[in-house]
Amino acid sequence: MEKGGGDPLGLLCPMGRPEKLALHRGGQTRVEESSRAIAGCFGGGQKRDWQCPHVRVLCVRPKILMADSEALPSLAGDPVAVEALLQAVFGVVVDEAIQKGTSASQKVCEWKEPEELKQLLDLELRSQGESQEQILERCRAVIRYSVKTGHPRFFNQLFSGLDPHALAGRIITESLNTSQYTYEIAPVFVLMEEEVLRKLRALVGWSSGDGIFCPGGSISNMYAVNLARYQRYPDCKQRGLRTLPPLALFTSKECHYSIQKGAAFLGLGTDSVRVVKADERGKMVPEDLERQIGMAEAEGAVPFLVSATSGTTVLGAFDPLEAIADVCQRHGLWLHVDAAWGGSVLLSQTHRHLLDGIQRADSVAWNPHKLLAAGLQCSALLLQDTSNLLKRCHGSQASYLFQQDKFYDVALDTGDKVVQCGRRVDCLKLWLMWKAQGDQGLERRIDQAFALARYLVEEIKKREGLELVMEPEFLNVCFWFVPPSLRGKQERPDYHERLSKVAPVLKERMVKEGSMMIGYQPHGTRGNFFRVVVANPALTCADMDFLLNELERLGQDL
Repeated sequence: MEKGGGDPLGLLCPMGRPEKLALHRGGQTRVEESSRAIAGCFGGGQKRDWQCPHVRVLCVRPKILMADSEALPSLAGDPVAVEALLQAVFGVVVDEAIQKGTSASQKVCEWKEPEELKQLLDLELRSQGESQEQILERCRAVIRYSVKTGHPRFFNQLFSGLDPHALAGRIITESLNTSQYTYEIAPVFVLMEEEVLRKLRALVGWSSGDGIFCPGGSISNMYAVNLARYQRYPDCKQRGLRTLPPLALFTSKECHYSIQKGAAFLGLGTDSVRVVKADERGKMVPEDLERQIGMAEAEGAVPFLVSATSGTTVLGAFDPLEAIADVCQRHGLWLHVDAAWGGSVLLSQTHRHLLDGIQRADSVAWNPHKLLAAGLQCSALLLQDTSNLLKRCHGSQASYLFQQDKFYDVALDTGDKVVQCGRRVDCLKLWLMWKAQGDQGLERRIDQAFALARYLVEEIKKREGLELVMEPEFLNVCFWFVPPSLRGKQERPDYHERLSKVAPVLKERMVKEGSMMIGYQPHGTRGNFFRVVVANPALTCADMDFLLNELERLGQDL
C-alpha cells in the first residue's frame, strides 16, 4: 500500500498509513493480549516490529498533523491496532456486560451515590488523551456501574433481557454507521425495513399500508396525532395553527404520557386532550368516549382523533378496540392504537384476542424492543394508509438529498417520511432475531411470559403478606408487600398511608444490595405498590420464587 492511502492523484496528505502491511494468520488464530498489542503500536513515531503470538507486522505509528504541527496518536490507518483495541473491548463486553450481566449469581447493579460515581468514573474531559490500557479500564468501569437490564432479576421497566441475535444486529448497525434516509447509502436497510414493516402490518391484519421506524413509542404516538391532523386539515402544514379551529383528541386516563406531551409539542395544547374514563381494570369506557365527543362538539371543538391503548403502562390493560372503533366510525375520527407494550401479543395465537379490533385502526405504535427484547430502540409506526400520507405530511423535498433524477427508483428514498434527517437503522436487530427465531420461536417467547406471570400470581396468592392489586390479564403483575407490622391491621386509620411507604423502602434496599430491581408507583387512590414486568425471555420459575423470597427477606423487619 502506498503512502497517502492510495490517493490516485496524490492530492491527499500522507497520514502515515502502514507500508506493505503483512498480517499472517493460521487456522483459528486471532489477535491476543490485545492491550499489549495496542501499546506496541504506540511509542515514538518510528517503525516498530510488533510481536504477538500469531501476528508479526511492521507498522508505522499513524499521525494527524494539526495547525501547530504537533502529532496526535490515532488508530486511523492502523488496522492491527484497531483490531487489537476492538478485540479487547469486545472481550470486556462479553465478559462483563453479557456473561456477568445476565447471570443470576451477579448483581443487577452496583449502586453508588452520584458524587462517588463521578469520582470513580473520572468523567472530566482533558486536553491530553489517555493510553489504550486506560481506555479499556474506562470501558470496564462504565459496564461495572451500569444497571444490567439483561439480568434475570431486572423487573423494573417494560423492556428487559438480552437476545444474542438482536445484539449481533445492533453491533453490525453501529459498525456500519449509516443513516436510513436514502437507498444510495442504506440499500440493504431500506429494503429490510420495508419487509419488517410489511410483516408487522400483516400481524395487525392489513394487506397493505405504510410505516416507519421511529425513535421510540412517544414519537410514534406524536406522528400519529400529526398525521391525523394533517389528513383533516392539510393546509396547516404551510399556514400553521392559525388555520385550525379548536381541535379535540381523546384518550383514557391510563394512556401513556406522550399523548399529553405530543399535544403540547404540536401546538394543540394539553387542553385539547379530553380524558376518557377508564373502568376498574384500566380499560377505556366507550360510553364515556361517546359522551366526551358530544361535549367537545357542544363547546365548539372539532374532534379528530382517538388514541386507544393496548397494554397500559401500569396495569397492562387492553382497551376494547372493537367498541372504540365503532365510536370512531360513527364520528369519522382517526383511530390510533398505542400498542407499544402490548403489540407483540399479536404473535401469539393463544393471546392475540386481547387486541381484537386492532385491524380497524388507522395507525398503530408497536415497540419490539419491549416484549420481544429486540433492544433499544425499536419502535414502529404502522399505517393502513396507502396514499403516501407520511411523506405528504412530513416531507420537504430537500434537493441535495432527495434528487428526483437519480439513477434508481426514488420512491426507495424514505427519509422524507419523517421529521428527522439523520435516522438510525432500527430494523436489523429485529430482522436478524426474527430470522433466527421464526414466528414460532417468538410465539413461544410470548406464551412463556404469560405462563410465568400466571405462576407468579398464583405464588403471590399462597403467601402471607402479599396482596394483588388485581388479577392481571397481561404481564404487569401489581401487588403490595404487607410487612409483618401491618398484617391484620387493615382497619387502622393510617394503614394505607403506612403501607404506601413500604415499597420505596424496599426499593432502596434491593437497589443498594444489587439483588433485583422492581418498579413501584401510586395509582389513582391506591398507595404505592410494586409492578413486576415479566418480559425477559430468560426468566424461569426460580426467578419468580427468588423475587418473592427476596422481598420477604428485605422486609422482614418492617
